[in-house]
Amino acid sequence: MAQLTADLERHTSQYVEAFNAGDFAAVDKFYTTDAVAVWEPGKPLTGDARRAYQREFLASRPKMTATPRQVFVTGDTALMIVDWVIDGVDADGAPERLQGVGVDVLTLGEDGVWRYAIDDPYGQR
Repeated sequence: MAQLTADLERHTSQYVEAFNAGDFAAVDKFYTTDAVAVWEPGKPLTGDARRAYQREFLASRPKMTATPRQVFVTGDTALMIVDWVIDGVDADGAPERLQGVGVDVLTLGEDGVWRYAIDDPYGQR
C-alpha cells in the first residue's frame, strides 16, 4: 500500500501507487483537509464535493503514470509541475486517455508529510 511521505521526490510515485490501486481512502490522505482540486477546468472542488468526485472517478479503476517535471520548495510550501497520463474508460465504456501538465501546490504538515493543498491537473495549458 502507498505510504504518505516526507520525501517530496517520492510523493508523486506514492500518490500514483495509491491512485492505481483504486484506494480512495489512501488517495484522500494525500490531500489537506481544505484542499482545492480542479479536475475539470474552471470547476474547483473542495471538501465533500472533492472527495465525492474523486471516489466516483477512482471507482472506474483508471491507471495513471506521472513524472515530475519541476519542483520548487520554499519553507513548508512546494510547487510541482507534473506530466501525467490517465488511461480509463468514458461514460459509455469506451477507452479514454486523459493527459496534461499539472500544477500542484503542496504543504508540509506538522507530521512532516507533504500533502496537496491545490491539485490542478490541467494547470499548464
